[in-house]
Amino acid sequence: MGTRITLLAAAVVAAAALPATAHAAEPCVGSATCVGGQLSDGTPYSFAKPARWNGAVLVDLDFAAGGLSSALTASLLERGYAVGGTTRTVTGWNIARAIDNQAAALGRFETAFGPARYAIAEGRSMGGMVAAGVAQVYPGRFDAAVPMCGGLGGAVGQWNQKLDTVFTLKTLLFRNTALPVTGIPADVPGTQQQWISAVTAAQATPAGKARIALAAAIGQLPGWGLAPDGTTTPVPTTADGVEEGMFLALAGGPLPYVGQAVSSRRAIEQLAGGNPSWNTGVDYARQLTTAAPEQRDTVRRLYERAGLDLRADLGRLAAEPRVSADPAAVRYLERGIVFTGDLRIPVLTVNGTGDQISTVAQQESYGALARRPSLLRQTYVRTAGHCTYTTGEQQAAIDRTLTRLRTGHWPDTAPRTMNELATAADGVPGRYLPYTPPRFNRMYPAAG
Repeated sequence: MGTRITLLAAAVVAAAALPATAHAAEPCVGSATCVGGQLSDGTPYSFAKPARWNGAVLVDLDFAAGGLSSALTASLLERGYAVGGTTRTVTGWNIARAIDNQAAALGRFETAFGPARYAIAEGRSMGGMVAAGVAQVYPGRFDAAVPMCGGLGGAVGQWNQKLDTVFTLKTLLFRNTALPVTGIPADVPGTQQQWISAVTAAQATPAGKARIALAAAIGQLPGWGLAPDGTTTPVPTTADGVEEGMFLALAGGPLPYVGQAVSSRRAIEQLAGGNPSWNTGVDYARQLTTAAPEQRDTVRRLYERAGLDLRADLGRLAAEPRVSADPAAVRYLERGIVFTGDLRIPVLTVNGTGDQISTVAQQESYGALARRPSLLRQTYVRTAGHCTYTTGEQQAAIDRTLTRLRTGHWPDTAPRTMNELATAADGVPGRYLPYTPPRFNRMYPAAG
């Protein structure tokens, strides 16, 4: 803590020298006191501190965009945590600046309320990736991190993964169409709808289902998804069920993979000045062999049913001209964050087994790179969709992390214990489970 306190003093001085964009602390929810304002780049921030503070503050990329009214915030304040953070509205896919902003926001909190005993970076989705980035970049300012459903393969790795999926769909199903893989046009909603409509039409044919399954298996998507209305579908037990889950993840659910692949790629290409993804030298036949066993079985069965030659389609993929990256665009993503495995503070990750955006294979990549595995705990929740956790499941992860900080040793994070804690927190049965994710096909940098 000595290093953090030293840096804290410098940060408080620096925060005080910034333009006066902070509001005075005032009562807000219940007995909590709130403070907010804008960081130097215009990013909003806000924090709430309970009357009986336990000394821990949580800093979240997205808190200032409505976090004060969430059920998780109410639960955390009741347990004595201070909670707050920023928004992504200014930074977007400028991940490096978003990471810096978490440290700046922490400085604003401590200027208003005094030093925190424990500063914990946490968040979901991009917020999870930023929290893991904070752990790597600011181990002297933060004491721990809880990344949930974050892209822990890093920006370069996860966008190579998305390229694999969309490239396979385009080559095998839509080769003679204008559907873009990279170079996304300005009409993002229109392009999203074109992709979703095309995949939906393909789902109506045996050949389309077989090739959708192949693309999803190569891209390491889940074989389980949310229905269009957001309800959870049953965990599939048949090849047809697994393929239906793959389709829902790709184009049929409330947050379709291809839609996000279009919109975020457009934003990244604009910021980076080009395409940051490549598949030169990628062997898609080999990537299929690393898919989950039930997905490989689904691909084989559906190809046989459709009367298609799987080996021939893999040959078409191998012969298709590859996509090269723009080196400057790759460097842009690298400057955002490349996870190196250099952990210096405790990190507890949480991911859903059916998450179509932040896939479980990306979590494997983060763990495989860890140079000090004793600082890392990775947990999995049996849930479909992106970041679909209960309040109790999130509370359990945060409480276990605080216990780690207080004792200097990891407490039990086994599924049974996590579920007991989750259920006790909000009365909803927890869904943590034992799980080993597949090896991430597009690890960047490669292990070793």
